[in-house]
Amino acid sequence: MAGERVKLKVQARDSRGSAESRRLREQGLIPGVLYGNGDKAQPFCIEERELRKALTGDHGLHAILDVILEGQQKAHHAVVKDYQLDPTRARLLHIDLHEVRLDQAIQTNVVVELTGEAAGQKEGGVLSQINREVRVEALPMEVPDHLELDVSAMVIGDSLRLSDLRVPEGVKLLDDPETVLATVSPPTKEPEP
Repeated sequence: MAGERVKLKVQARDSRGSAESRRLREQGLIPGVLYGNGDKAQPFCIEERELRKALTGDHGLHAILDVILEGQQKAHHAVVKDYQLDPTRARLLHIDLHEVRLDQAIQTNVVVELTGEAAGQKEGGVLSQINREVRVEALPMEVPDHLELDVSAMVIGDSLRLSDLRVPEGVKLLDDPETVLATVSPPTKEPEP
């Protein structure tokens, strides 16, 4: 569960634009925007090391962030809305946070992890994970880090759908229940030359 809350102290920034963002990155700061419940958007910057530490904890991108703007005492509860990575280097370029109320449900994507070894794999079949994420709705503190799907009973020709996925109480699946998550297909025979 995303029950972990991580404190994040950020500095407010006045100027925007790509030149300003490049200047911040050269100083080891990541530009970002905190979107509120209304129309207000608060641009900020944060040290890259501190942000990485917050996002690589136990709950990763599903952690509830207590964002404290420089000079303020009040923490804004937020979740990661979006982020940009450098396409050539694994470097964070920009982050968007969305302020949430802890008593109102949010919608987000959660990773599906396959567990066990499919019986069909032992017979030579090929296990394929068709969808790696599903959309869920839950209170911010109840969003699971990941959902597990047991594939050990699958034989060749079987498929598991969203309706086969077990979710914790308080979590609602939003995608079509017939969405295929995993299949075991027969092995393909390569013709001999």
